[in-house]
Amino acid sequence: MTELRPFRVEIGDAVIGDLRDRLARTRWPEREPVGDWSMGIPLAYVQELAAYWAKSYDMQRVADQLNRYEQFTTAIDGLDVHFLHVRSPVQGATPCIMTHGWPGSVIEFVKVIDPLVDPVAHGGQAADALELVIPSLPGYGWSGKPTVTGWSVEKIAQTWIELMDRLGYERWVAQGGDWGALVSQAIGRLADPATLIGIHVNWALADPAKLIELGGPNEEEQRYLARLQRFSEAEGGYAIEQGTKPQTLGYGLTDSPVGQLAWIVEKFKTWSDCGDDLESSFSKDELLDNAMIYWLGAAATSSARLYWHSLASSVGTFDEIPTPSAYSRFPADNVALSERWARTRFTDLRYYGTPARGGHFAAYEAPAEFVAEVRAGIHALTSVNS
Repeated sequence: MTELRPFRVEIGDAVIGDLRDRLARTRWPEREPVGDWSMGIPLAYVQELAAYWAKSYDMQRVADQLNRYEQFTTAIDGLDVHFLHVRSPVQGATPCIMTHGWPGSVIEFVKVIDPLVDPVAHGGQAADALELVIPSLPGYGWSGKPTVTGWSVEKIAQTWIELMDRLGYERWVAQGGDWGALVSQAIGRLADPATLIGIHVNWALADPAKLIELGGPNEEEQRYLARLQRFSEAEGGYAIEQGTKPQTLGYGLTDSPVGQLAWIVEKFKTWSDCGDDLESSFSKDELLDNAMIYWLGAAATSSARLYWHSLASSVGTFDEIPTPSAYSRFPADNVALSERWARTRFTDLRYYGTPARGGHFAAYEAPAEFVAEVRAGIHALTSVNS
């Protein structure tokens, strides 16, 4: 079955009523005995966000933002895939499949869609125009939840290749950060080079041992290695839990909107370029938009399972990626690579970008910088492959 079924986000009154009731009946823990985020997201801030969610947040915001764009679902290998399909007014625009990660969603891209598909209206050139396909990962958003094992990053990459073929695209680019970067890298390994122009990623890992072959880490790389070590020691617990026991974790998060909210928002604070002020990068509405998507789909467990399916095979290996590639190193991301280190993994790296601001959720946090990086990266790919 290859049918594309039109889709719209609908948020019913019963769902909103249940959410508000659960928020009102939250059983709160005691306050943390520290004055910062070192033990996790502070009680007072979660209570502030929850009160705003219940009383001031527009519960239809997510639907209104996404329903501006054409959306579809289609069944691939027994799973419904939800995606935005945003066509460009520019003839000959480059098709691009853009993939989010965890704890993000398709809402991350709402600020960058219009500039990317219609660059002439947003300070760019017609040659920069993209035609965007933005899918929800399996188990996320409005995509189906896999009921069998095996839905790894590689499986998703094969699904995205099928999706682009189903949409009739003969030559296209893959872009992503976080899991979306890993999916894009897998596409780079699996897609027909005659079809795939290249990939652009705004998150990447490479083998630290390769730095020894380069003569040892320089000062910049020593900072990145220290960042990686801090991430592993202080920030990686979520991935271990989601990668080993996602089902156990899911009961509490699926039952409690505050639990789901806190689990997600903590990462927006620690992985963004916000210093000590989270709302300098994301408004309350933006934080709640993303959490709302997880809540509406009861996606705590199904999204976490991607770690179980993929953590060992996709994150812990450093296979070379031979496809033409572009990498943008946002300064506050949770991991980073120097250019020469990146080249040990991306063996045909055509672009290495160093934007001045932004973190892990670059499209959401620093949309102007993200747009500029995507344009520059894809230009480097298409100018060589045209």
